[in-house]
Amino acid sequence: MESQLLFLSDLSFNLEVWKRELKFQEGEMDYFEEKLELVAIRNLGKDVMVQVEGFQNKIIREREVILHLRHRIRMKKREVEQAKYENNSEAKFLEKQVLLKDEMKTFVKMHYALKEAMMDFFLKYL
Repeated sequence: MESQLLFLSDLSFNLEVWKRELKFQEGEMDYFEEKLELVAIRNLGKDVMVQVEGFQNKIIREREVILHLRHRIRMKKREVEQAKYENNSEAKFLEKQVLLKDEMKTFVKMHYALKEAMMDFFLKYL
C-alpha cells in the first residue's frame, strides 16, 4: 500500500510538471502571435502574409492540442486522487501514464519545431 502511495505521488508530480509546461508554452504562443502581428503590420508582401497565416493556423492548432492535453491531465489527476482511496493496480495507471507521456513528448517536439521555424522567420522579417 505504501509503495502504491509513492507511485501515485510520482504520477501526481508528473502531471503537475506537464501542466506547468503547457502553461509556459501557451504563454510563448501569446508572445509569438504578437510578433506575427508586427510582421503583418509591415506589409511585406503576399508571400510573407501567407507564411504569417500559416503560423497563425499552427498556433490555433497548438492551442487546441493544449486544451486536449489539459483535459487529459485533469482526468488523470482525478483518477490518481480516487486511487489513493481505493486499491487499484499500479499497472493500470502506468499504462495510461505512458500514453499521456507519449502525447506530451510528441507535443513538446512539435512545439519546439514550430518555435524554431518561427524564430527563423522573425529573424528574417523583424
